[in-house]
Amino acid sequence: MQFLKILFWCLLAFVAAVFTLGNWTTVPIKLWGGLVAEVNLPLLLLVTFLLGLVPTMLYYHTVRWRLRNRLATSERTLTDLRGILTPPATLVVEPDPLPPAIPAGAPTAVPPGGA
Repeated sequence: MQFLKILFWCLLAFVAAVFTLGNWTTVPIKLWGGLVAEVNLPLLLLVTFLLGLVPTMLYYHTVRWRLRNRLATSERTLTDLRGILTPPATLVVEPDPLPPAIPAGAPTAVPPGGA
C-alpha cells in the first residue's frame, strides 16, 4: 500500500511539472490605480489553490479540535458520574460455623487418668 501512495505522489508531481513547463507564460493582472502585475501562470494557479485550501484546512482543524475537546469533556463527566452513582461494594463476611452440637446421651471421651 505504501508503494501505491508513493507512486501516486510521484505521478502527481510529474503531471504538475509537465503542466508547469507547458504553460510557462506570463499573465497580466490589473491592480488598482492602473498598476499591472506580470505573473507566471503556474505561480498564479498555485496561489489561488492555496487561497482556497488554507482557510478550509484551518476551519477543518478548528472543528476537529473543538469536537475532540467536547468528547474529552463528555468522557470525563461520564466517568465522574459513574463513580458517583455506583454504590461502594460492601464486603459480606459469613460468620464462622459453630462446632456441631454434641447430643445429650452420646458418650464422651474421658482423658486417661481421669475420673
